[in-house]
Amino acid sequence: MKIASIQTDIIWENSVANKVYYDHLLKNIQQIDLIVFPEMFTTGFSTNNHEIAELAQGDTLKWMQEHARNLKTCIIGSVAVKQGNNLYNRLYVVKANEVKFYDKRYLFSMAGEDKTFTKGKKELIFDINSWKIKPLICYDLRFPVWSKNKVVEKNHQYDILIYIANWPQKRSAAWTSLLRARAIENSSYVVGVNRLGIDGNNIKYDGSSRVFDFKGKRLDSFKKNKSKIAISSFSKTALNDYRKKFPVLSDADNFTFHFGSPK
Repeated sequence: MKIASIQTDIIWENSVANKVYYDHLLKNIQQIDLIVFPEMFTTGFSTNNHEIAELAQGDTLKWMQEHARNLKTCIIGSVAVKQGNNLYNRLYVVKANEVKFYDKRYLFSMAGEDKTFTKGKKELIFDINSWKIKPLICYDLRFPVWSKNKVVEKNHQYDILIYIANWPQKRSAAWTSLLRARAIENSSYVVGVNRLGIDGNNIKYDGSSRVFDFKGKRLDSFKKNKSKIAISSFSKTALNDYRKKFPVLSDADNFTFHFGSPK
């Protein structure tokens, strides 16, 4: 499995300009199984939804589909989406002939995200070449139960956990620490892709994107405040061998989620 993680600046609330820039970046990517963009990669983390929200079958999704077909790959990125009377921070998983999505579950109330967006209620796990992948968004990282890997009939629910983010520089130590913790506690690879630059709310981002293996060993070469496309290769043999030698999740509790107030 080869994943390209894109750590870059984002032009504030300008979907067209960002996609033109990404067109240039994607020309340098070949023979990759999965391309990962940061959260709200065409606008930055904005709650100005009347300006930036797209329809469920909007221009950014069509753009992702075109590149997925041309590059014969899968692409991940989130977009503000209007569906009916609701707005979602929606992560699209786009393959050449297939689209799936995950709506961000944990909304960042300190920035007013909960006032404009609607919570997602379903997790998503998808497959690429026998690899099972679970994608999540930014603030979801702080809630380990939502990220929890499970063992069902001796099979782990997922192999790779991915977080896309607009995670501020002033809390980057928490970001990298939590990513490593999720890798260790879930016996899986973890990919965390964050943005750079200063957004329209004058919030600074230093990237600090990371890739960890199932033991919490850092595998990437990202540097703070530097744009980079990092190519990471993952070994299913190494992952399975580790899980056989140290089957820690077999001892964990299994549970299901119940949303809303208990009756």
